[in-house]
Amino acid sequence: MSSPFPRRAVLTAGAATAAAAAATVGLAPAALAKGPERSAPFSLDAEVLDGGEQIVSVTIDATRRGGLPTGELPTSTFTVHARGTDRLRGSVAYDLDRAVTAVTADHHGRITVDLEHGFGVDGASTLAYIGSVGRNVQLDLEYTITQNEPLPLHGKGVPQISSFIQGDLVSPEVDAFTSHVSASGTNYRLFSPAQRGKKAELPLVVWLHGGGEGGVGKGGADYYDNETQLRANRGALGPATKEAQELFGGAYVVAPQCTSAWMADGDAFEPLIDEIIEEVAASHRIDRDRVHVTGCSNGGYMTLKMIVENPGAFASAVPICCAVEGRPTPLVSDEQLEAVTTPTWLIAAANDDTINPQANSVHAHELIDESILSLYDTVTWEGVDYPGHWSWIYAARNDPSHDGVSMWEWMAEQEL
Repeated sequence: MSSPFPRRAVLTAGAATAAAAAATVGLAPAALAKGPERSAPFSLDAEVLDGGEQIVSVTIDATRRGGLPTGELPTSTFTVHARGTDRLRGSVAYDLDRAVTAVTADHHGRITVDLEHGFGVDGASTLAYIGSVGRNVQLDLEYTITQNEPLPLHGKGVPQISSFIQGDLVSPEVDAFTSHVSASGTNYRLFSPAQRGKKAELPLVVWLHGGGEGGVGKGGADYYDNETQLRANRGALGPATKEAQELFGGAYVVAPQCTSAWMADGDAFEPLIDEIIEEVAASHRIDRDRVHVTGCSNGGYMTLKMIVENPGAFASAVPICCAVEGRPTPLVSDEQLEAVTTPTWLIAAANDDTINPQANSVHAHELIDESILSLYDTVTWEGVDYPGHWSWIYAARNDPSHDGVSMWEWMAEQEL
């Protein structure tokens, strides 16, 4: 995917001694003889973590430097500065040096500079949450790399890179989804599984994002990127992972993007999602008996809305931290919930302080016949405590299970 980020040429600065750099890889200081200076492009390497997409490293293409040995370099070799400006308001979200945790050169002549990342790490995210509009917005990223120490080289080579040119944002799981716009103008992204030999009809998983990933402004006119629904969390990416694909025997995954928020007008958005499903089914070999719908928060509500409005159309539904209560009238009535016949698995956390789990997920579970409920105490994954509303993390990691069957296994077993 071509990069939405600007390219920058940044001059380097020298520091430290050549001997110190040489000692790190076991070379004699003589190997660092000064040569002609050259520029090098670099990519921004992103990964969608449980708390959203972050830049986890930068990869410098030093293939033309010549004589670069493989192995670790000192973390002090480079300084990496990051500046993120949000695309909606043009305000600076962060402007700081990233902590370098490792520097490694491979046999292709690429230098990977690993950066500190993880939940709560400042300056790592590719998105900014703008509270005034309740949306995650992509950042325009400007990365500046400064070389502080000469590169250790075998024989002839270029120990000092004169400038660095910012290239593509590389996020493999996101880039595996193609970008589309429906006939009526609704954004969506589509993952298509690899198929070998005879092409069989495969299931389709529909992911409906939360309120923070929709567009801003009337019809999304101010901001509507067709990317945030993949970058803000792993909800859409989970069903596209190797693990999920093996359990489903291959599955398409489609992630529509609302122009605002699904709860703003579920009646109007329901036919737009139907249209996307029809477009995907018309151009791909989709098994219409195995179309599954799932989503979180706003999308959890919309998941229920889809099965209420389309009885008998979906093989399964997985509403996550969903909303059904509303004022002055419910978003989804008790009568509608009692009439649901689609196999349904609800997920929530008891400490969710955004959408009351008892009045919503638990209430829906009590009314939907034979539904399954996974109610967690908290949202804690790999030792990190996340906000209680983020129970979609469990779904994206296929953690919920019932009678020894995981959520994805259960979904894969359902068909009309």
